[in-house]
This record gives sequence, C-alpha cells and structure tokens, in this order.
Amino acid sequence: MIRREIPNWLFFAMAIAGVVVLLVGYELLSLRQTRINPRQTTIPSFQKLGEGVKRVFAKQGMAENPKPAMFWQDMRATLWRLFVGLSVGVLASIFVGVLMGAYRWIEAPLSPVVMFLSKIPPTAMMPIYFAMAGTDQKMFTSMVGLGIFFSMAQAVYSAVRENVTDEAINKAYTLGASEMEVIYEVIWKQILPNVIDCVRAQIGPALIFLIAAEWLIGDVGVGYQLRTQSRVLSMNVVFVYLIVLGALGVIAEYSLLWLRRTMCPWFVGN
Repeated sequence: MIRREIPNWLFFAMAIAGVVVLLVGYELLSLRQTRINPRQTTIPSFQKLGEGVKRVFAKQGMAENPKPAMFWQDMRATLWRLFVGLSVGVLASIFVGVLMGAYRWIEAPLSPVVMFLSKIPPTAMMPIYFAMAGTDQKMFTSMVGLGIFFSMAQAVYSAVRENVTDEAINKAYTLGASEMEVIYEVIWKQILPNVIDCVRAQIGPALIFLIAAEWLIGDVGVGYQLRTQSRVLSMNVVFVYLIVLGALGVIAEYSLLWLRRTMCPWFVGN
C-alpha cells in the first residue's frame, strides 16, 4: 500500500544497503574499466581516490614557505562567494517578495517583471554579469544573488498571497496592530517556514551558478579546480571535490530542517 509504514530498523538497514550497493557497484565498474585500459583515470578506484585526497590536502609551495593546501584555498574562496551571494539574494528576495504580497501597488508593476526574469536561466545571463560586474567578487555575488533572486522573490510573494489570509490581517488591525506589526507578526511569522524551505531549494541552484562562473573565469575555487583537473583527466581529484560538495549540501539541508523545527514548531511539515 502507498505510504505503508515499515519498522525503523528495516528502513535504516535498507538505507545502508543502498549506499553499500552503490559503492560496490562503483568499485566493480572501476575494476572493469581498468581491465580494459590499465591506464584509465576516468573511473578511479578507491585506492586512486585515496591518492586524490592526499593530493588535495597536500601543502603547496616550497618547504621553507608552505602555502595552504589546494583544498582549503578552493573551499575558502567558493564558500565565501556562496555565502555573500546567498545572503544578498535571500535578503533581497524576502524584502521584495513580502512587499509584493502585502501591497497591490507594489505587486502590479513588479510581479510581471519578476515572473519574466525568473524564467531566464541565470547561466544564459553570464555575459551581462561579466559586462556589468567585471570578473571579481562582484561578478560571483551577482551570479548567485540575482540567480536566485527572481525565482525566490516569486516564491515568497506566492507564499504571502496563499498562506496569509485577509481575515488574519483584518484581525490584527482590529486588535490595534500597526502596519509594521502586521507585516512582522502576521505575514512574516506565517511564511517563515516557507522562506526556510525556499532557501533549502535555492542552495543547489546557487552552487550551480557559482561553479559555472568559477569554471569560466575563476583563478581559485571549486569550479576552477574542476575545470583544471578535468582537462588533465585527474578524476580522482574531481571526484573528491564532488563528494565534498554533496556532503556540504547534505549538511546545509539538515541544518535548515533543524532551523525550521526550532524556529517554527507549529509548522505541520516538521
């Protein structure tokens, strides 16, 4: 039957089994490719992946003047760009989305523009970002911030229109609430779980936009390193970065779920 419950021990056992099957299947595929071509690096074995880990964490430069490992340099650059871009995009989209949902005179001119621009892939707008923001931090911030802004602003606007009833707003006014109190106490607190879910949904696209920008113009960062290593078929390094990106995504997902449970205990989705 659909959604029929199974024991927790069976659920976790099957989850672990799924991961084990994936890992075993990957290693068997690597062994098969190695038998065909002993010098292949496209699907590195676990041993080769271990060598890739050592390589990305090895210190750079001369022994008397060592530099941070390649991994830390790339992660520091990428995570900082992601943090700045996400912060700008999320804050701007919340501000505009709430105003669009609260005021018809703001919704009227902005909603068609936001809807139209949300349909254009941000990667297709990279030439515009290059021309307007250059190729430094401003470009990465624009790529991530504007990349998520239009779709998230539209989602926040829809959440205000669909989840906040006129009755709740009128009751707040009846009880003597000011306009700002209505926006914060009624609208903001009602849509907060939806906003957190929007952020969860935007982390993946934001990383895609950032990696694409780093791939094209970066001189440091995950996207730059993926481009550099893939050109020389150092796939053991590429796979290490991909695994780390996946792990960061999982950490961000569960962190935001915990934040939603903590800040919005009333939300049925918890």
